[in-house]
Amino acid sequence: MKRCVTVAVVALSLTAVTPARAAAPATDRGADSIIQRGACSDGADWRLRVQLVDKRLEVEGFVDSNRRGQRWRWVMKHNGSVSARGTKKTVPPNGTFRVTRRVVDIQGIDDLLFRAKHAGQVCRGVVNY
Repeated sequence: MKRCVTVAVVALSLTAVTPARAAAPATDRGADSIIQRGACSDGADWRLRVQLVDKRLEVEGFVDSNRRGQRWRWVMKHNGSVSARGTKKTVPPNGTFRVTRRVVDIQGIDDLLFRAKHAGQVCRGVVNY
């Protein structure tokens, strides 16, 4: 009987400490790249990939809204400063767009942000590389 109580207490304490995984973006790490994925505020999905290419960081922001012809405003920030911004239209066949830029690989940890907005919907991803 004592063993069952101990197992139940451990199981309950692990459940209370473990955060919900659905809300957190997924992260994939390769040899020289990090990919974050997540959901936007209203049904679209985003992806942010950062990888080292020729001693610079290649930053790729991607949005999949499944709706062709939407105009999205986007911005990329590197350590809090705007590196690039613009507008992109989702293209057939899947209603996606992609933005790729290269930034200087600063010594230490680089904080990279990609944000895109369309009609009140917001997509936001951050990678620390």
